[in-house]
Amino acid sequence: MKRIPAVLLLLALSFAWSRPAQTQIFMGPDSARQAQKAAKKEQKAHDKAAKKQQKAMRKQEKAQRKAARKG
Repeated sequence: MKRIPAVLLLLALSFAWSRPAQTQIFMGPDSARQAQKAAKKEQKAHDKAAKKQQKAMRKQEKAQRKAARKG
């Protein structure tokens, strides 16, 4: 009697493993919109990194000017 749940569980797992995994490729009518959203998100991250780098460069230049004035 205890074997029935084990067999059912084994069948369920074998069925789940036999199904192919879904791909992450955008398909269907929303694919263009999703691609645009992904591109916009990537551009936003790039702009944020560039802004952070510019801020660091300005800070370094300011420190150099201050050191030159002092020394």
